[in-house]
Formats: sequence, structure tokens, C-alpha cells
Amino acid sequence: MSLSFKLQKAQMPVLVDVSLTAYRNEFVALTGPSGCGKSTLLRIIAGLIKPTTGDVRFLGTPVTEPRTEIAMIFQNFVLLPWKTSLDNVIFGLSCHREWSDAKKKQTSVESLEHVGLGGFENVYPGELSGGMKQRVGIARALALQPQVLLMDEPFSSLDDLTAERLRKEIYSLLINPASPIQTVIMVSHNVEEIVELADRVVVLSPRPGKAVANVMIDLPRPRSRKSEPFQQWVDKLYSFLA
Repeated sequence: MSLSFKLQKAQMPVLVDVSLTAYRNEFVALTGPSGCGKSTLLRIIAGLIKPTTGDVRFLGTPVTEPRTEIAMIFQNFVLLPWKTSLDNVIFGLSCHREWSDAKKKQTSVESLEHVGLGGFENVYPGELSGGMKQRVGIARALALQPQVLLMDEPFSSLDDLTAERLRKEIYSLLINPASPIQTVIMVSHNVEEIVELADRVVVLSPRPGKAVANVMIDLPRPRSRKSEPFQQWVDKLYSFLA
């Protein structure tokens, strides 16, 4: 799959011949230098951008537009300022037309509680900190109960303790047989975060982005950031990014 943008009379390649397969019960991290097309690749997978060549498939079916089985957590929140936290999450469920209003509200309340925002249902985005806005965005994606969860730098605006709790929460959803989430694909610059969470890491080159490494992280769980094997994996990933 490749993507080019038209720049005046020339074509600017953004991604070139990127091939990626994410499997059931797998946590995949995308990393690489700034501007290499990681976030763009995530939007292509979500059906928000069409590639110039190639396609995206979900269980064999082409992804040509957003679909309910795939949810995305955006880096820049994308909240509607005139809606409360609860209404922002409920609004994200508008694609579930088969759900009753009561189910949408209950699911949204539970999702806000999962991210530590119980009691903030009626607060507007302008009254929330950046980290709290990010948690509303995470709650909105989790409320969709997707099979594939896409995350673009999801923890970058959060304090360390909140980020750590939410990392564990999201990974627990992936390994929980009762959870609808079967696959997670995350964009991150944080190498320690990647080693903590990912089963596999795809490293992209500087623009135009090409997949230059596909690394399986062979570390038993739970993973301790203070252990020597953990730090060895951190050093190994940095060597790919240097």
C-alpha cells in the first residue's frame, strides 16, 4: 500500500509499499521518526483516508470508509466543545443505530468510569485539562466496543500515573476473552511504552515511510521497566530508530 499527496504539479510520496498484517489477540506498535507517516497510516487503516495504491482489509473485506468494528483514539482529542463529556461519548455511538438510547447512555457512563472520569459526565471540554480531554477520547473509543482499536499517541497528554493505569486497562481488554477488542494497533514515540505493551513493533523509515523492521518482542508478562531484559529491548528498539 502506498500514499502520495499532490503538491502543486508534483506528487509527494508519504508511504511507499507498506504491508502490515495485525492478528487476533495481538498488540502492534508503529514507530519511527516524526513525519514518517505513522498517523497517516493509522487513518488509512481506520478508513478515513484512501491509499493511492493498495487497500486495507478487515477479515477479508475491504475497508473503504469508517466502520463500527474499528475505533480510533486520536492524539488531538477531537471533542465537540458544545457537548458534555457524556454527550461526546454518546455521539460517538451514533453509528450503532440498533442500540437503544438507554444502552448508549449506560455504556457511555461505564466507559467514562473506566477511564477515571466518573462524576465528570456533565462537564464540558473547555472545563477539562488536556489529560482529561484525552481520557474522554479514550472512553468514546472504548464505548464503541470495537474489534480493532487504533490509538494515535493515546497517553502522551496524561500524567504518568494515569497513563500507567490506562495502559494496563487497555491491555487487559485485549487479553480478556469477554472483551470485544481483539487487536490493538498503536502509534507511539515512547520506546519504553512500546516495550511494555507491544507484541510486535513495525518501524517506519523517514519520509517517505517504508517498513524497515518488523520486531517481535519476546518478553514474558507482566513486564517490569526496571528489569535488565526490558532495558535490553529498549536499547534494541532505539538502535532501529537511530
